[in-house]
Amino acid sequence: MADEVTATEALELEARRAALLNAVRHEGKADVAAVIGRLLGAHPELRQKAPDIRTLVARVIDEVNAMSPADQEKVIQERWPEELAREKPKSERGLPPLPNVDNYPKIVTRFSPNPDSVLHLGNARAVILSHDYARKYSGTFILRFEDTDPRLKKAALQYYDLIRDDLKWLQCSWDQEYLQSDRLEVYYQYAEELIRKAAAYVCECAPEDFKQLIEAGRACPCRNIPPDHNLARWRGMLEGKYEEGEAVVRVKTDLDHPNPAVRDWPALRVIDTEKYPHPRVGSKYRVWPLYNMACGVDDHLMAISHVIRGKEHLTNMERQKYLYKHLGWRYPDAIHYGRLRVIGMDLSKSKMMRALEEGVYADLSDPRLGTLMALRRRGITPQALRVVVYEVGPRPVDATISWQNVYAANRKIIDPTARRFFFVDKPVYLSVSGVKNSRTVKVPVHPDHAEMGTREITVDAKDGASRLLVSKGDMNLLKPGAIVRLMDLFNLKVNRADLDGVVGELHSETYAEARKVDAPLIHWLPELHNCKATVVMPTAEQVEGFGEPALTTCQVNDIIQLVRFGFGRVDVAAKDSITIYFAHQ
Repeated sequence: MADEVTATEALELEARRAALLNAVRHEGKADVAAVIGRLLGAHPELRQKAPDIRTLVARVIDEVNAMSPADQEKVIQERWPEELAREKPKSERGLPPLPNVDNYPKIVTRFSPNPDSVLHLGNARAVILSHDYARKYSGTFILRFEDTDPRLKKAALQYYDLIRDDLKWLQCSWDQEYLQSDRLEVYYQYAEELIRKAAAYVCECAPEDFKQLIEAGRACPCRNIPPDHNLARWRGMLEGKYEEGEAVVRVKTDLDHPNPAVRDWPALRVIDTEKYPHPRVGSKYRVWPLYNMACGVDDHLMAISHVIRGKEHLTNMERQKYLYKHLGWRYPDAIHYGRLRVIGMDLSKSKMMRALEEGVYADLSDPRLGTLMALRRRGITPQALRVVVYEVGPRPVDATISWQNVYAANRKIIDPTARRFFFVDKPVYLSVSGVKNSRTVKVPVHPDHAEMGTREITVDAKDGASRLLVSKGDMNLLKPGAIVRLMDLFNLKVNRADLDGVVGELHSETYAEARKVDAPLIHWLPELHNCKATVVMPTAEQVEGFGEPALTTCQVNDIIQLVRFGFGRVDVAAKDSITIYFAHQ
């Protein structure tokens, strides 16, 4: 009895390991069929106990799927770290080493989004590289919301959580989280310190006047005012004595710096928060830091060792180095990668949000967009994006990727576990004579994995004939005189094909006979008892048709393959209908 209990416990442990690994690969949700397939593949002697195995696996998966993705990954790291390493794409082990790691007691990286929208494909590069480098060196990964612009890049409350969801989906769990809108008093402290040191000043010049002076390499009248006078101006900013645009705190730099944008850059300014309230703190503050002040201070206080970002921030790095010099800090190592261009996709956040407001897109998960929400909805996996990001890497040169890069990576990941189903779009009736009896055929759930089982499709016969459905797109194969193989069913000879449908006769039964005449293979459906199916394409076009009855077993978020049509993700699963977002062929 003890041995039997031990064997059962061992099997449950193996099921748990398989479920956790499967969940980590699929947005935190393990798939019953995939886990059963893995168990039965490793233990074929258990196939006779398949119902018991399914019950065990279903229970384990309920427990695993109730965990957060971060907790799932943590359990694997603790109990089976070698399995997690084996599951990761090979390219993930190919990140080039970070520079100067020995200069830091701990590697700390951060991802710092502005919560004025959701993340898109271009953002995935910064997230994945920053997260994975922290994990590579057993360091800390920080999520920091940079929400200090209530006027121009105004944050919205819903985007904080949506960005968190994007990171969870990317399997980039963070160790610490900060919101800069909670840290204004911190920035005030260092602004005052800079002013006391005469390293910063409050500028009252009109913007156009200051621009003319700074482009000429000349100091504005406010630059050399004594610190105590500047402190008075600073307190005036905090006390509301200046209106928006009337005063700016500037950090002193070299007035002859070759880049005018670096010269005496603005660090804090007044914003009319009665007119432009912040979504989190309302009108509590009127003085707000600009990017380089808040980012520069936080990178130091949070002990960031390596900043990983696009090369458009090279000028910001030069600005921040003056801040660090004034305060006696050491600037972190900075890696600036090249711009990423996606063929056929504009990743401009401002254009996307404007089009959304104009009603061009239904929402931020519209399949025409490059948002992570849209990719997730279509069935693109985070593992595929990780492969693409690793291929591009942190190199400083500009890079271009195509959707085919993404699709190829995704196909390798989902193909082994995606269940197959027949889907007939734009259905055409097919009548086949010579079929004497009704039959139920068993079709493999996956052509390469017999352990995943079969699905059954029943074909009725009446008066020596069967009525079926085929796709209008296959009419070019269904020409009079042609012999065609109906996949997993039989071979037919076409007698007539026109707008009213296709009429044929039973030719033969086996694949071997189809191969002799080089008959093309097409999919099909019975005339009745099918599932209504809608496929939403990347263009947002909706393709209507029918799916085989087994499609009703699918659940939302299942990644499946519609035979001869393509892969997709189940978006809506009702009793007798289903909506699938198309991923790729």
